[in-house]
Amino acid sequence: MATNLPDLFPEDLAPRAADAAPANDGRADDGPSVNAATGGRPFDLDLPVVVLIHGAGMDHTVWASQARWYAHHGHAVLAVDLPGHGGSDGPGLASIEAMADWIWRVLDRLGVGEATLIGHSMGSLVALQAAAALPERASALILAGTVPRMAVHPDMLTSAHAAEHGVIDMMVGWSFGRQSQLGGVGTPGGRLPETAMRLLERADPAVLASDLAACDQYAGALAAAVKVACPTLLVLGAEDRMTPPGKITPLAAALQGSRTIVIPEAGHMMMMEQPAATLAAFRQLKTNGVVVR
Repeated sequence: MATNLPDLFPEDLAPRAADAAPANDGRADDGPSVNAATGGRPFDLDLPVVVLIHGAGMDHTVWASQARWYAHHGHAVLAVDLPGHGGSDGPGLASIEAMADWIWRVLDRLGVGEATLIGHSMGSLVALQAAAALPERASALILAGTVPRMAVHPDMLTSAHAAEHGVIDMMVGWSFGRQSQLGGVGTPGGRLPETAMRLLERADPAVLASDLAACDQYAGALAAAVKVACPTLLVLGAEDRMTPPGKITPLAAALQGSRTIVIPEAGHMMMMEQPAATLAAFRQLKTNGVVVR
């Protein structure tokens, strides 16, 4: 279930001028709307809230399996489309800090106090920054496909700013483990790299370029990590070439009491490649001794 919430998000949730990326402005005449998937259940403020934050050029659909599980196991789910992505109006936001601020403003408009924040790739940086900015409101934190310094290859940045298809080819080529590249997927006839390629081709090229630049420019992960006050889990793909597991040590050390799980035979897109294993890893997170299930 994807829910468009224009009435809940008037002009005060539009990207602020200083934060706006040079992207097409797709807002409706009655103000910008925010799109979010709720996992097939109505969003219920009486339940613990889980916010799922996608990566660069992506949208809420990458969380289909995890969003549905949380929604059907006692959680209120918001798998958001960041501004300029999926069904959310643009323009996009030009920094990780601006995206983190936007997440809290969305939750403010919904009347949400505390939330578990789950982010993948660029979304992991957004979740980390949000948890550091308002640590009293982050009840738990899961960072998937992450590293403390998410530098982007110069060829990717050049191709993205030129709106070339090459950046999509590089992202897809580096995002999946060997089995996924060879066609190993649970759905007969399915091909995950092609699925990811179609998703990235739907993205606004200017927003994708801005997303990658925001990742490349963000240098605040370790400083943010020491401010995080909630239980934290790091979930990594053993075959991830975008955010290699070998680079996680400084971030894991800065996140006091954090736990790291590496999923075998998974690349950067572990929640699509290994949805059951990814969910099993997420379910290991404990908040005050209670597993988040």
